[in-house]
Amino acid sequence: MPQTVKGVIARSKGADVELVDVVVPDPGPGEAVVQVQSCGVCHTDLHYREGGINDEFPFLLGHEAAGVVESVGAGVTDVAPGDFVILNWRAVCGQCRACAKGKPWYCFNTHNAKQKMTLTDGTELSPALGIGAFIEKTLVAAGQCTKVDADADAAAVGLLGCGVMAGFGAAVNTGGVGRGDSIAVIGCGGVGNAAIAGATVAGATTIIAVDVDDRKLAGARSFGATHTINGKDEDVVERIRELTGGFGADVVVEAVGRPETYEQAFYARDLAGTVVLVGVPTPDQQVTLPMIEIFGRGGALKSSWYGDCLPSRDFPMLVDLYRQGRFDLDAFVSERIGLGDVEAAFDKMERGEVLRSVVVL
Repeated sequence: MPQTVKGVIARSKGADVELVDVVVPDPGPGEAVVQVQSCGVCHTDLHYREGGINDEFPFLLGHEAAGVVESVGAGVTDVAPGDFVILNWRAVCGQCRACAKGKPWYCFNTHNAKQKMTLTDGTELSPALGIGAFIEKTLVAAGQCTKVDADADAAAVGLLGCGVMAGFGAAVNTGGVGRGDSIAVIGCGGVGNAAIAGATVAGATTIIAVDVDDRKLAGARSFGATHTINGKDEDVVERIRELTGGFGADVVVEAVGRPETYEQAFYARDLAGTVVLVGVPTPDQQVTLPMIEIFGRGGALKSSWYGDCLPSRDFPMLVDLYRQGRFDLDAFVSERIGLGDVEAAFDKMERGEVLRSVVVL
């Protein structure tokens, strides 16, 4: 029988979010209903509320989540009722050309639940990133559920569902940072700090954090930054070169998504170094670079979407590192809030007061 539960929606562009009744259908073939235990308040949810993703209102917000599988539909074998899972927004198909080449993290045919959750009047909801987890129970494709150790704190490990995985993966999966490498991370919010933490785990020895907020730079040191640069006070490119023997960093992660910071990343890397763009730009932004510089510097200019992660591979590994005390996911949790506090959490996010507010249910 369909269930009616409480969830947080954005009904129209720019309007405050609302806590409403949502109807969750029974899972169909390949689907699962998950009892949500935690969901981080991510900037992407704010983009949805502001109409920055698309205009398919009303949106059921929330996507950075963990919980327990309540029920599954026909044909589901990878998870079962009672499993503790982290939700992801890229359920791989296993059949497209990327999957066939053994690179499922690039899957070109990811999918979500086919059924829609609705308001009580039948209005269909658009779930944020195909999840919609600011809710007591949500309907997802079973492939969006990754089983992990049930002893882990849901509020912490749920953050792997988006921001933390994006940052860690940008440094480690996309950037390939390793033992003895140098890395600079421009932008020290949740994603940037996750890149710093990932570089620490991977064995980088020079980890440079760049931001324009001294509070964020102080936080970056707690995640493993060995040096900090305030971009308001210093020439970012020259300072990164000074800290890397005059050469530039092996890897530069741009976690802001702006042309000016991307140019800094481009010029702050060593010859044959790698630039990784993980900050999300707006559609109108453009960057202009001399082609001779692109040719002459060699290396690679990459973008990182979801940290080039494969949830079935990366989530359990990172949870193990967390439980071993080697990857401090707890440090990303600034506060624990209720479903009715999401709008206030957006305000704190915009003021730079939190890394992550996490809804706990």
